[in-house]
Amino acid sequence: MIELDLLPKQERPPVRWGKVINQDTCIGCHACSVACKSEHQIPLAVNRTYVKQIEIGVYPEVSRQFQITRCNQCDEAPCVPICPVTAMFKREDGIVDFDRDVCIGCKACIAACPYDAIHISPESNSAEKCNFCAHRIDQGLEPACVVVCPVEAIVVGNLNDPSSEVFQLIARNKADVRKPEKGTHPKVFYVGASDYTLNPEKAHYHDLHMYSDQQEGYPVNSEKRHHGKHSVAAARLAYDVPHHSPWHWEVSLYTWTKSISAGVFLIFAILTFSGHALSAGWEIANAVAGGVFLGFTGILLIYDLEHPSRFIRIFTRPQWKSWLVRGSFTIAGYSVVLLIQFILGLTSVTGGNGALSVFGLIFGGFTAMYTAFLFAQAKGRDLWQNLALPVHLLSQAVLAGAAAYSLIGLFLPISAGAQAVVHTVLIISLLVHLALVVSELVIPHTIADAKRAAHHMVLGHYRSFYWTGLILGVVFPLLLTLANGNLSMIVVASILALVGLLPYEHAYVQAGQSVPLS
Repeated sequence: MIELDLLPKQERPPVRWGKVINQDTCIGCHACSVACKSEHQIPLAVNRTYVKQIEIGVYPEVSRQFQITRCNQCDEAPCVPICPVTAMFKREDGIVDFDRDVCIGCKACIAACPYDAIHISPESNSAEKCNFCAHRIDQGLEPACVVVCPVEAIVVGNLNDPSSEVFQLIARNKADVRKPEKGTHPKVFYVGASDYTLNPEKAHYHDLHMYSDQQEGYPVNSEKRHHGKHSVAAARLAYDVPHHSPWHWEVSLYTWTKSISAGVFLIFAILTFSGHALSAGWEIANAVAGGVFLGFTGILLIYDLEHPSRFIRIFTRPQWKSWLVRGSFTIAGYSVVLLIQFILGLTSVTGGNGALSVFGLIFGGFTAMYTAFLFAQAKGRDLWQNLALPVHLLSQAVLAGAAAYSLIGLFLPISAGAQAVVHTVLIISLLVHLALVVSELVIPHTIADAKRAAHHMVLGHYRSFYWTGLILGVVFPLLLTLANGNLSMIVVASILALVGLLPYEHAYVQAGQSVPLS
């Protein structure tokens, strides 16, 4: 074996910090949790590290196992590319660190983390997590949790050094990582860990009547309680409190307002390319409707930030891998298209509709769809890893736009041909939306967490939103438009379609975050 210290400095492999947690020796004393809070002055109600304990078996053959849970310091950390302002970043030595003074509080990193390792600090209002005690590492010291562990169950070292203790522990033992299927390449390894501690779906909460019972504040990130006979494992999180999904009603509502804004221009472009050019009054109405709902979208996005005053950093220090950044610039581009359309309408210039419609299709289409790619960056949320989601969001935008045009047509004159096109698009988009919504019922999910999230949406906690959106927003409008296509029925169907789209959006967004990750 070549000793790294004997190699010339330029030939040594770079330091790549990793951690091994020996669950065979861990006694579940929570000293690491307390040391972490003391070292970093972590406020109450949040933790960077915590201990999960599992009871396995059926009485009298029962055993208890522990798992120390924290940031996995992934080589391919999903929290880094999704962060719009590089507040989450990876150092050259592999440590994934954060900058609370840069963070805008968008909570995208929390949605992206498959390990439930990031939280919003109630003091800084910024995203924080275990950062490997980087300040101690830089001084040649070990992390606080390593120093305090009474049984030396936590070991850190250079994974690129074959002589290091962490390298030897991994090489000589069966070392597991959490959720390897996510492709994040974690650098926290567990020796002697149970499958019940590594996989959250193997353990359920019960009526244990203990201080660590986490039921109050759920079911957002937990299963409902199982009454009666216990299953083979029950998870308890100690020194932790219930916490909710990072993206709340603001995100559900913003997907709805964004669909309407993008949809109106998509319909305008469809009418233009089908030979049904609209008047200058329609240009103004289209620009105003798109702009108003785009404005609501921006307000909701900023309101959802923990640091609303820092939102401008998305444009001044963008991290281009983040779909939050790409989406924000797409929205900005779409707003320019709407502004140009508004000016052309005021000046009664309609000759540029063709060229404007091309740009409107591009920016409007991506405004409708980019959230699908943002959700796809949330690797911990399997329901959102749906290849059809961009198409679904685009179809929802077309549906919302057609419904909005049916309502605007009550106040502005529109030709019979253009009206027929709008109504046809409304019916087609309703059918496409129905097919994609019903797919959650009939197409089996191959990933367990996606299946559980779909169950929460269709039959669980969010079923009232899902079925309201399906029946009120799709079935009734289709019956009204197909059974009797007169104008009054089209108007009622359009209103129902717009109203019903919102609860479905809420069910999908919230159910996607309902499966516990830790």
